[in-house]
Amino acid sequence: MSPLRLLAVCVAAALGSMVNSIAGGGTLLTFPALVGLGVPPLIANATSTVALWPGAVSSMVGYRARLQGLRRWALVFAIPSLAGGALGAWLLLQTSESRFEMIVPWLVFGATLLFALQGPLTRRLRPAGISNDDGGFAPRHGIAALASQFLVGIYGGYFGAGIGILMLAVLGFMGFSDIHRMNGLKNWGGLCMNFMAAAMFSVSGIVDWAVALAMAVGAIAGGYLTARLAQRIPQPFVRRAIIIIGFGSGLWLLWAPLS
Repeated sequence: MSPLRLLAVCVAAALGSMVNSIAGGGTLLTFPALVGLGVPPLIANATSTVALWPGAVSSMVGYRARLQGLRRWALVFAIPSLAGGALGAWLLLQTSESRFEMIVPWLVFGATLLFALQGPLTRRLRPAGISNDDGGFAPRHGIAALASQFLVGIYGGYFGAGIGILMLAVLGFMGFSDIHRMNGLKNWGGLCMNFMAAAMFSVSGIVDWAVALAMAVGAIAGGYLTARLAQRIPQPFVRRAIIIIGFGSGLWLLWAPLS
C-alpha cells in the first residue's frame, strides 16, 4: 500500500477512535476506509479491530478520573466482556463474507433504537431515588445486566460497530445516569472484549499488519484527545450525537453494498 493511502488510513483511524471515545461506532469509519482500498471485508474487520485497540487504551487513560470508586464495577464488568468478546471473534471467523455484510446494518439499527429508548425504559426498571453512580452494585439487575453485557460482548467481538451504544444502554439499565461515567465504563468494557477479539484475529492470520500499524498511530492520538474533550460537552448533546451516529451508521451499512 502506498504511503498516501497509509496516511489516509491513519486519519480514518484517528476519526474512528474519536467516535469510539464519545459514542462508539468508530468501526464504521475504519471499516469502509479499508474496504474502499480493496481489503476484503472480513480482513478489513479484523484489521480494524486490532488497529483500534491501542486507541481504546489511550481513551481509557483519558477517562481514568471518571472511574474513581468504580473498581468493583469495573472488575465485574470485565468478566462478561472478555468471555463475550472471545466467543464473538470465534463466530466471525466461521462466517462467510456475504452473510457478514447482510446482517451488520440491522444490528446497528437495533443498538441505536435501544439507546434512544434507554431513558423511559430505565425509569420503569429502576426504583425512584436509587442511583448507582456511586459505584454500588444493584442485585435486582445484577445477573440480567451481566448476561446482557455477555451478549453485547459477543456482538463486540463479532463486529463492534455501535458497540458503545449497546453498552451505554446496558449501563443505563444498571442504574447509571452520568453519561461521562458511563462512557468510562463503556470504554473499559470495549477494551476487554476487543482485547480478546484482537488476540484471536492476530493468531488467525487474517490481519493486514502494515495497515493495522498505520491505523494504530491515528487511533492512539484520536482516542486520548477526544476522551479529554468529550467530558466538557453537555450531556444532552452527547446523547443526541450518539443517536445520530448510530442511525447514520446503520443507513450507510445498508446502502453501501447496493452502490
